[in-house]
Amino acid sequence: MKLAVVGGGSTYTPELIDGFARLRDTLPIEELVLVDPAADRLELVGGLARRIFAKQDHAGRITTTTDVDAGVADADAVLLQLRVGGQAARERDETWPLECGCVGQETTGAGGLAKALRTVPVVLDIAERVRRANPDAWIIDFTNPVGIVTRALLQAGHKAVGLCNVAIGFQRKFARLLDVNPSEVHLDHVGLNHLTWELGVRLGGPDGENVLPRLLAEHGEAIAGDLRMDRRIVDRLGVVPSYYLRYFYAHDEVVRELGTKPSRAAEVAAMEKELLAMYGDPALDEKPELLAKRGGAFYSEAAVDLAASLLGDGGSPVQVVNTYNRGTLPFLPDDAVIEVQARVGRDGAAPLPVPALDPLYAGLIANVTAYEDLALDAALRGGRDRVFKALLAHPLIGQFNYAEGLTDRLIAHNREHLAWA
Repeated sequence: MKLAVVGGGSTYTPELIDGFARLRDTLPIEELVLVDPAADRLELVGGLARRIFAKQDHAGRITTTTDVDAGVADADAVLLQLRVGGQAARERDETWPLECGCVGQETTGAGGLAKALRTVPVVLDIAERVRRANPDAWIIDFTNPVGIVTRALLQAGHKAVGLCNVAIGFQRKFARLLDVNPSEVHLDHVGLNHLTWELGVRLGGPDGENVLPRLLAEHGEAIAGDLRMDRRIVDRLGVVPSYYLRYFYAHDEVVRELGTKPSRAAEVAAMEKELLAMYGDPALDEKPELLAKRGGAFYSEAAVDLAASLLGDGGSPVQVVNTYNRGTLPFLPDDAVIEVQARVGRDGAAPLPVPALDPLYAGLIANVTAYEDLALDAALRGGRDRVFKALLAHPLIGQFNYAEGLTDRLIAHNREHLAWA
């Protein structure tokens, strides 16, 4: 089995490598190729990756290349974890929207749109290369914004599934609170990527006892604290929203907060510099503790599980993924991409049925899906007017003057990445 990781020079990669090494019985990789245009980073990450495999007695071979075509040749699956424009582009995404009084964030709001515009054309080009190399290869997308990128891939006819670590993070957190094995925890996880709610937490499977009310009663303060939300929000909803709902439920508060401290991008850039220095140490043969602060917790476990299910029989039969709606949420088009529990196998992902949603959630999902439709159109066809319409449709923007100002700023800050600008 051969896997390729495009964006393999990311500081995230050792987390992925550690999972591949530990879970080799689930996903028996024979060859792993790390692909990245940044040769200097690739050398550091690749060296650590080989040492991690060696320490854990993994027999698989790890190679590195800056050539996408060479890297994906004959790959059974390709994982995408790239960031077009790097941390510098992320820094801009998190700052210029604040000038208009709107949240600055890399996947939500105007910053999220900028990332989609930069990313979709690049991902589609890579996917075409994968298809030419092996039309049967699966593409697993971890590249944000996952929902929009996955929809672009699926609409272009690629064998693709989107992956996010929010659900597995909740699963592991709830398992600790309940003192049970994570495999016993099933989430009623519903929504769009970075716009999801845990409507139930069931023990033993989809039909198991819903222990969410008990979790909220006994651990509500801790759960709300991890989300950085007022406990009253969680208690009032009676469900657990993802962290990203904070940008919707407390938008103005978050904008004020972001204006008083360094951006997350600046923090991550400093962390990456330190991590890369660590990766260059020939004595280091395990992922450093600092990596846990970088983000992406449990990404490796989720990626291994998904790849194992798509390529064979080693993964869990039911997983939270991003895939076509196909009638699961009846108020959305069939080709909308949703994030829900799905049955995953060699033929891909098939969403499990979802109970009728409260309009409180359905309305916001429908609104953001409309924005994502317009965002993808702008990413595929370009043009100032399409960018403006997407921004105007976003529920965190929605005002003419805001959309006008944000459109000009987005184009100015991303011109080098927009072929049409």
